[in-house]
Amino acid sequence: MLVDMKIGDLLQYQGRNPKPQDFDAFWDQSLADLAALDPQCEWIPAAFQTAEAECFDLYFTGMGGSRIHAKFARPRDAVRRKGPAVVFYHGYSGNAGDWIQLLPYVCSGFSIASMDCRGQGGKSQDTIPTTGTTFHGQIIRGLDDTPDKFVFRNIYLDAVELVRIVGNEPYVDASRIGVTGGSQGGGLTLAAASLAPEINRAASIYPFLSDYKRVWEMDLAQGAYQELKDYFRRHDPRHEREDAIWEKLGYIDIQHLAPRIRGSVKMFTGMMDTTCPPSTQFAAYNKITAPKSYILYPDFAHEALPEAADIILQFMLEMMD
Repeated sequence: MLVDMKIGDLLQYQGRNPKPQDFDAFWDQSLADLAALDPQCEWIPAAFQTAEAECFDLYFTGMGGSRIHAKFARPRDAVRRKGPAVVFYHGYSGNAGDWIQLLPYVCSGFSIASMDCRGQGGKSQDTIPTTGTTFHGQIIRGLDDTPDKFVFRNIYLDAVELVRIVGNEPYVDASRIGVTGGSQGGGLTLAAASLAPEINRAASIYPFLSDYKRVWEMDLAQGAYQELKDYFRRHDPRHEREDAIWEKLGYIDIQHLAPRIRGSVKMFTGMMDTTCPPSTQFAAYNKITAPKSYILYPDFAHEALPEAADIILQFMLEMMD
């Protein structure tokens, strides 16, 4: 049984959510705003240390003056040579995770950072005020304000900023940086690779934040996308503004960013996924013109995918000298 399209149809699907006419100008200006920021980085030695890994709590200033936190670990001999790096992004509402999750990369010779998304389960701040509802979810936060107030606009920019902070470290080769994550982290992986086209490779597991209108039309605005239904019920119960709402959400739809990607992409999809339906994932994948491949799990939903972590590490190891 399929919950969505067959693979042949998925590979032809181009998405349903509209793209705002000024989308590219909006993101070009957003990147210019980011470039004007002083990140004011602070590296604090972490309580967690190992013989192999030197670990830090990294704080930097993101959009709106928010202080963003990431866990950062590097091999203890990293300062003797330039090596590759990986940046990890977590799932919706989560946090940077445990230090031990970073160690396989450190032991393989990578520096690695894991970001706490602003306003979610970690230590990052979200100090940007918005007009309109802040109830139940960050997709809709900023929807009743100007597009620069979208929380996800600023999370995308935080993701890019962290990549560039890591790339500026003297022991990191900025041409060998990979990004990865699942669900929200998968969406941020593609967003970062789009907005920081110098990223070498991106491994995205069932990416979130793509093709919102398709989710709605499949009657799957539940779980991670429940806030779409909540918004309509409370703020547009007769759907009088529906077309304008979908278009505005297009500013933070990763399928429209995907053509900017230049690094290699590997995407993992569970064909039974009703949280981030396969068609929404392929709406972004099909717009990528860079080298890309997908891996399907026919019997899996939005859950742990066997061997995916192993495949991703091997994918990142291709950046080693």
